Amino acid sequence: MTSSEAFEAALSPERFARYLAWAGGDREHARHLYTLNTQISEALYTPLQMLEVVLRNRIDTVMSASQGERWFDREGLLAIEHQRQQLAKAAEDIRKDGRPPTAGRIVAALSFSFWTAMVSPAYEGLWQVSLHRIARRDDGKGVRRQDLSGPLTPIRTLRNRIAHHEPILQWNLPAHYANMLRVTAWLSAAAAQWCRTYSRFEQVHPVQRIALVLPPESPIDGTPA
Repeated sequence: MTSSEAFEAALSPERFARYLAWAGGDREHARHLYTLNTQISEALYTPLQMLEVVLRNRIDTVMSASQGERWFDREGLLAIEHQRQQLAKAAEDIRKDGRPPTAGRIVAALSFSFWTAMVSPAYEGLWQVSLHRIARRDDGKGVRRQDLSGPLTPIRTLRNRIAHHEPILQWNLPAHYANMLRVTAWLSAAAAQWCRTYSRFEQVHPVQRIALVLPPESPIDGTPA
């Protein structure tokens, strides 16, 4: 078995098959696409991490100011069942570790999906009252809730694909990267500047759109049409 064959076997035929199809059956090019997918996934971790951190912290800061530091415990505030389940599990896991479930520990334990849900339509009323304070444009104007929820929904899906080592090359990655920076800037200009300084995405992603052999029914962006 050659080193190339051993590499493909290590990935499993099922995982490698996607890249082989994208490469039109060219095995060397398929290995290149797999490598590129890994490198771009790594490069996107920096802006994704910063976006998740600042979204969490901005929501917590605004909600703590208006509802108290344990705002998430207020009766009826969390409108979505999966958020309530996440909250209960976070507190339980912290207790299992032998630590008190302080507000800070609970906030840190909640997932990206919890925080993106806070800008979903279920919270339009809360957005109008207080949550709108989490974000502001460069010109000082406010941001609509849907201006955040629109890009955050596919960004969350992309984040999950990266976390599970799935293919992402079929996505319009430069557009999603630009959305990450734009949303981060609305939340924190300093955080967005940090991303621009340290993110390697623009160095890793080819200038030209990555050429893939796709079936006719495939969506251009990799997300539902």
